[in-house]
Amino acid sequence: MMMSLGQFVFSLSTLAYQELQRRTSWKHASTSRIGGRNARQFTGPGDDTITLTGWFAPDQGIGKLASLTELRTMGDDGDAYALVDGAGKVYGAFVIEGLDEGQTLHQKDGTPRRVEFTLSLTRVDDGLVRTKTGPAKDKAQ
Repeated sequence: MMMSLGQFVFSLSTLAYQELQRRTSWKHASTSRIGGRNARQFTGPGDDTITLTGWFAPDQGIGKLASLTELRTMGDDGDAYALVDGAGKVYGAFVIEGLDEGQTLHQKDGTPRRVEFTLSLTRVDDGLVRTKTGPAKDKAQ
């Protein structure tokens, strides 16, 4: 297992990514000052995004087209899922913001021999993680 997003496991048999990019930002509110630079105040964490990119070859048993369908279904649900890597590091609760797919080297029946993908995830409050027994719940409730 490379990583899991909720119950979806990234691996050679499902969907293996070749690159993981992460961008973390922090918020600093700005107030104008006469004759000087703006004053800044740290107001908390900003967005935390992860982008997974890769390709797979379904006709060679490396990855499955059904994996992209499963991720799209998860995205349609709009739920947040725990993101955990294979070493056990918990990244937090993430929602699926986007999934890009490119197909090339098609067979006679239109089945692609190579599929490239980019999965965009954004972190949300950890209290919004979907549980196995029911829908996501906010800690504040």
